[in-house]
Amino acid sequence: MNIDWLHFTPGLSFLGGLLLGLASAAFILINGRILGISGILGGFIVPKNGDIAWRVAFILGMAASPFLASWIFPTGVLHAPKIDSAFLLIAIAGLLVGFGTRYGSGCTSGHGICGLSRLSIRSVVATLTFMGTGFLTTYCVRHVF
Repeated sequence: MNIDWLHFTPGLSFLGGLLLGLASAAFILINGRILGISGILGGFIVPKNGDIAWRVAFILGMAASPFLASWIFPTGVLHAPKIDSAFLLIAIAGLLVGFGTRYGSGCTSGHGICGLSRLSIRSVVATLTFMGTGFLTTYCVRHVF
């Protein structure tokens, strides 16, 4: 096994995980809602009165965060990800992820962060399923096919 030391960022990864945990806890304490991206996006499909503004603000905040991070961190700390896949494969992967989040009643952030911290059995099963599938897929892509 080789470690890509250029992209091995335990400090930034820890900081990101800490921020996700704090944001999830604050979101459920302040709003009484689970911080799951698929649920937030899904709320745009059949919107409720007075329920759009915070969703738009959340999505805009997510979109703006890389730009904000580029202003905060010094040059060379953050690296843009390089994706070596065709657009069609990325689109198919996105559709499969979307199908999986609807089928699993939530996404990785909803189940993996919020659900596990609430000790939800359904979230434990979902997280084990999507993590196991991800491990198996990565192994097959790198070693079998």
